[in-house]
Amino acid sequence: MEQTLEFFRGPMFALTFGIMVCGLLRHVVIQVYCLANGIGRRLGNAPWHKILAETATWAFPFPHFIKGTVLFSSASFVFHIGLIIVPLFLADHVVLWEGVLQAELPAIGKGLADFLTLTTLACLLILLGCRLFVSRHRAVSRPIDYILLLLIMMPFTTGFLASHPALNPLRWDVVLLVHILSAELLFVMIPFTKLAHVVLFVFDRISPVHWQLRPGAGDKVAQALFGSEARV
Repeated sequence: MEQTLEFFRGPMFALTFGIMVCGLLRHVVIQVYCLANGIGRRLGNAPWHKILAETATWAFPFPHFIKGTVLFSSASFVFHIGLIIVPLFLADHVVLWEGVLQAELPAIGKGLADFLTLTTLACLLILLGCRLFVSRHRAVSRPIDYILLLLIMMPFTTGFLASHPALNPLRWDVVLLVHILSAELLFVMIPFTKLAHVVLFVFDRISPVHWQLRPGAGDKVAQALFGSEARV
């Protein structure tokens, strides 16, 4: 089992991470190319200061929440914080990143990692519950949305169990292997599913430029879909 773990923590980790990086880089290149073409044709006089200021507000998106989606949107926002910080800055993970990137990274403490892990899992359950039981979310949910939520839960759950042997009812090495395999599966899936928004969200947020909409068109679309209370 130790040799198996070393293989998946070493060569397979590097391979799947490389697939993710190359896939996401492809998305970015395509989007930048399309954006440059759009600017060259029609958007040379776009209100860039206003567009960039509005884009920056999405770092803390609470003013953009639509009535009736506050719980879902809040859980999604908090979930993304844990999804970024725990995989990147957990001390055990930092060792892997340093081996691949050949660079030193900061690490968070175990207590903070546990808190963020449990918070992320709670948010994932809220998101899953909303998609299952709230009609407006269920109407726009596809099977892949449920699958992705469950897949994201897997490395967080197994990682927490592996780091807390007293709470783990299974063999430690088995749980660790599932943790590694589920994370690497996500690496491979990210560029080919909606998880690619890890890099594409920036382009989505500059929609007046990216989609070549007329000024105010985004507000009109949101109002048509959600009513006058919608804010974008």
